Amino acid sequence: MSKNPTKILLAEDDQNLSMLLKNYLDAKGFDAHLFKNGKEAFQNFKKGIYDLCIIDVMMPVKDGFTLASEIRNEDQNIPIIFLTAKSMQDDIIKGFELGGDDYLTKPFNMEELMARITAILKRTARPENPSGIYTIGKFKFDSNHQKLILNEEEQKLTSKENALLTLLVEHKNDILPREKALLEIWHDDSYFNARSMDVYITKIRKYLKKDPNIELINVHGTGFKLLA
Repeated sequence: MSKNPTKILLAEDDQNLSMLLKNYLDAKGFDAHLFKNGKEAFQNFKKGIYDLCIIDVMMPVKDGFTLASEIRNEDQNIPIIFLTAKSMQDDIIKGFELGGDDYLTKPFNMEELMARITAILKRTARPENPSGIYTIGKFKFDSNHQKLILNEEEQKLTSKENALLTLLVEHKNDILPREKALLEIWHDDSYFNARSMDVYITKIRKYLKKDPNIELINVHGTGFKLLA
């Protein structure tokens, strides 16, 4: 962790849970800023610089999905963890489609939340060095800055898109097994995570279509192959 504590935006309307979360995060050395609804959280997000967001899906005034969408319009890269009382597949998939990095279904274990936060921060804190630059066909992929560049046109990537594309490039012209990607990025190969990974594969394939010589194919029952 850097010299300054990691600053976390925490949006949760449940009074007991919100204080429990804030006290836990502060005790772990984070700087947690608690807001009771999406509107209040977004107003403060625009005023400060945060390293990570933890957002409850069901909140008054402005729900968590709306808040996440507004945050993504301001910052393409900041990691977002959703908290939800629902385990419905559509809600989980929607969260990932909005650029979420992870989710936890209530009730959850505090140690599990800590493990998710640690994994995300480790994944997104890549050292700034030339080894983060890759060539994919006509694209330049800057994984340190989470950018895909073609003819000076930049496509900003979310942290999960960035991590998945990095694995694909590292396995270029070879098969990236589904289980490897799920365990390295999602840390769980559950059905819901597998569906969310498919959403990200679709997004990456769309970005890469600007170079017709690049193919990102599904290898049935095995994984994915990036051909460039």
